[in-house]
Order: sequence, then C-alpha cells, then structure tokens
Amino acid sequence: MAKKDYYEILGVSRNAGEPEIKKAYRQMALKFHPDKNPDDKQAEERFKEAAEAYEVLSNSEKRARYDQYGHEGMKGMPGGGYGGGMSMDDIFSQFGDIFGGAFGGGFGFTGGNRRRVNKGTNLRVKVRLTLEEIAKGVEKKIKVNKLVSCSTCHGTGAAGGSSHSTCQHCHGTGQITRVTNTFLGQMQTSSTCPYCNGEGQTITNKCTTCAGSGTARGEEVISLNIPAGVSEGIQLSVGGKGNAAPRGGIPGDLIVQIEEIPHDDLIREGVNILYEHYISFPEAALGTSIEIPTIEGKVRIKIEPGTQGGKVLRLKGKGIPSLNGYGRGDQLININVWTPRNLSRQETETLENLMNSENFKPNPGSKDRSFFDRMKEYFQ
Repeated sequence: MAKKDYYEILGVSRNAGEPEIKKAYRQMALKFHPDKNPDDKQAEERFKEAAEAYEVLSNSEKRARYDQYGHEGMKGMPGGGYGGGMSMDDIFSQFGDIFGGAFGGGFGFTGGNRRRVNKGTNLRVKVRLTLEEIAKGVEKKIKVNKLVSCSTCHGTGAAGGSSHSTCQHCHGTGQITRVTNTFLGQMQTSSTCPYCNGEGQTITNKCTTCAGSGTARGEEVISLNIPAGVSEGIQLSVGGKGNAAPRGGIPGDLIVQIEEIPHDDLIREGVNILYEHYISFPEAALGTSIEIPTIEGKVRIKIEPGTQGGKVLRLKGKGIPSLNGYGRGDQLININVWTPRNLSRQETETLENLMNSENFKPNPGSKDRSFFDRMKEYFQ
C-alpha cells in the first residue's frame, strides 16, 4: 500500500511555512489524541501518521530531501524511515511540548500512566566517497566515539541494577496533577513531575561508574550501507546509532553527511560524467581510437576521420545511477584538437604547403553545431 503524501496528511500546501505546519499538526494531534479517542485504533494510527509527517516537514533538511525524492528518499532516515512505526513514547518524547497543557503537559494521558521517555542526542559524521563508490553504492564501517549504555549498571543508572523506586510524588505517572477551584468550577492541570523529571522512578543508590546517568563514553563500529547515486551534501540517517539516552531511553540517530572526493580526470554533473580529451591534428583528420577513463574502468572509443574540435561523444549509461532508481546518466566526452605551439622547419614547410589546399580551408557550410548547443541538448 502506497504511503500518503506528508503534505496531504497535514492538509497544508507544499510551500507552507513552519508556523502553518506546526499549527496543522497540533490540530490533528489534538483531534486524534488517544485521550479523546480511547480504544480507537484508527484514530491512533492517524495520530501516529500525523506525527511522522510533522517529524519530516518540521525539519528543513529532511523536508528538502522529501521534496526532491519523495518517500523513497526518506528510507533509512528518522521520521520518513519509521514507516508508520513510531511508538507513543517516540511521539511524546519528541513532540510533547507541542500540546502545551492540553494533555498533561504534553507527555502522556491525563489519567493514565505514561512516563516521560528520555531521548539520546543525534551524532553527525562526514563520510568521504570516491566517484566509483558513489556510482556503485558501498558499505562503510566507521568507528564512532559516543555515549554508550553504561556496562556496569547496563544503562539503568542504579548500582546493582535494583535500586529504583516509584516516585512518591507522582506515584509512577511522571506527572503532577493539580485541581484548582475557579468561578467556572474545578479545573485540572498536569505538568511534568519535577522530582523524577517525568520518569516516574527515582534512583536510591546511583551507579558509581556513570553517576546515575546510565551512560558512559565509548566507541562503536557502525556499518553504513550507502546507496548508489548519493551526492555532495546529502545527509543519510541511521536510526538508533546516535548517543545512548539516560537510563535506558531511546538512542539518538547517526546523521551521515556525504562528501565527494574529486576524481583526477572525471567531473560529475548531476547524473552525468564529463571528460575532456585532446587529440592531435593528424588524429582528427585521419581518425584514430583512444583509451579513456570511466567510473567502471578504461574503455576504448573510435574517433572518426574529420572530427572537429569541440565535438561531444556520448557513452550511454556510463554515468551515475539516479538515487530514485530512475535510470542512469551518461558520460560525455568533449574532444579538443591540440594545436602545436613549437614547429620544426620541416613541419612548418609541410603545413605551409597544405595551407592553400582546398581541403584544409574551413568550410562554414559543414560547420558542426556549437559546443553549447550540443551540451544544452544533453542536459535537457
């Protein structure tokens, strides 16, 4: 089943600003909030669907990628990569503040037992790729220094793993509820419990290794599967590979920014590859075969007799695959005719004898189209 368009889910236009997107999400979230729709699975799915759409459209980087590549471009990224699988804990831990005081301070149900879930911070790394790696896709293993779960307390923050107790102030709900008498009657408000920070539990005996945080500095080797067709500046995301969250919460994500290593001979232009090659005047007049580099290795191509300087040859399908999976670019070879700068007496005499020959005079009637006209055609 095809996924719905994120703009359609929130009911906003594609050029909607951040305030409009936030307002639309808040209206949908309040409408389909589980408190207002108990035991309604359809409303719960709409609630999660709206959260996923907001997660992408409220982030400028993810939104730009979604606008360019659609749902395909969001695979492996947080939000678009959840595939509708965001849990309630995910939603309330990330977007709880958007509900204000309407639903217990935004972290859960007013009468329920939903505690605040800690979320680890994201990490950013840069990965440099060659043109050949970009063309084929590649698996990279990188070592990342980050916060990991404390090995002594296994991330609980408690010494011995058993020193947790239910918060006496919120009775494990993570929220403090207050009832105020007003001239309109009694009003009930809820806010995050300040004693346990919304976790519903307190540590009576903290782990001495991590001082109760549940995290420590460590290293992890992470395998990255980078798809073919990525480009400079594109950001990919590996869910759950960022910093560990305090006391067993949800880990952050690893944001991977792509950098291209310049090729010695080839230039990338979108999905196409450009290469410039010089041939001698005799080669241009008589024709020859030349060996040129491509991203798949060297190939030999034929130069026809009478080739003019500025002619562009095309190797179909020898470019970069489209990130969307829609075909592959070409390699364009711009042929230049090399004019010698220093001639011997014999070479000079030979060329002077040929200068007056009709075959060596430019023939405007047979002039090839300009280089710019031909390049324009290739890039349309």
